[in-house]
Amino acid sequence: MSAVLVEDGPDKGAIWHFGEPVKEQRAIEAGTAWADLSHLSVIAVSGEDRLKWLHDLTTQFLTDLEAGIWKPAMILDPQGHVEYQFNLVDDGTTTFLVLDASYAEALVAYLSKMRFMLKVDVRDATSEFAVLRAPGATTDIGGPFALVPRGEVAQMAQAFNAVATQVGTWALDAERVAAGRPRIGFETDHKTIPNEIGVLNGAVHMNKGCYRGQETVAKIFNLGNPPRRLTMLHLDGSDVGFPATGTKIENDGVVVGFIGTVARHHELGTIALAIVKRNTPLDATLSVDGIAAAQQPIV
Repeated sequence: MSAVLVEDGPDKGAIWHFGEPVKEQRAIEAGTAWADLSHLSVIAVSGEDRLKWLHDLTTQFLTDLEAGIWKPAMILDPQGHVEYQFNLVDDGTTTFLVLDASYAEALVAYLSKMRFMLKVDVRDATSEFAVLRAPGATTDIGGPFALVPRGEVAQMAQAFNAVATQVGTWALDAERVAAGRPRIGFETDHKTIPNEIGVLNGAVHMNKGCYRGQETVAKIFNLGNPPRRLTMLHLDGSDVGFPATGTKIENDGVVVGFIGTVARHHELGTIALAIVKRNTPLDATLSVDGIAAAQQPIV
């Protein structure tokens, strides 16, 4: 089967599927899938102060990060809203941040501004390195991942093809939605705080020193009532179309949230991640652009 490419959005140009998305999803579940994620951006942070510096700037505990270990992290604004989301890995001399391309330029500018007198260097390394989703059992952050010099991507792809099935973003999105993993720009808006989207004790470490926005995270955590919550919706599959990201969700005609990522899962049918008001009854049948949807709470 020939590859079908994603036509727009942050994954534009990536492979959407190879004509058999059900087969691709089963390969992910079996640990025998790989994917080309070279459309994502890579930021390189080098220098002997890099880990302590990133530890202080991000929501993740990084001072003792070992080489080769992938971690999720975020950077929040002063009010605790999510500004950047990325996965990172260190090779012993450089820490690499992997993120959606539309956020890379702004993040490089922000990090460069925050260097002060520390021994760190920041650069966009997207032209140097690419990320692949490697074969293996799915990790908590959607890996395993391989950071590969761009000149070696074809060779690595050939090696992966010998032992695994290449998959596209259709299958990856279906796995991500089923696992309840939020993605910036889909399950977030300008008001999103980490407490709403299920990343506490994951991308957001709850036992580390101060970082920008921590006061909000700690306050809401202690109160136990974020204003909104991440949920998985099971949509009526009789409608062949997908509601667009950002489509309003209603409960008896009242808007209670918005749709994030929508996917067609080979076992669960049409599912979506969504953000809804915390007080929305769990047993309420919601409506998304006229499509009935039942909730499976995540937060």
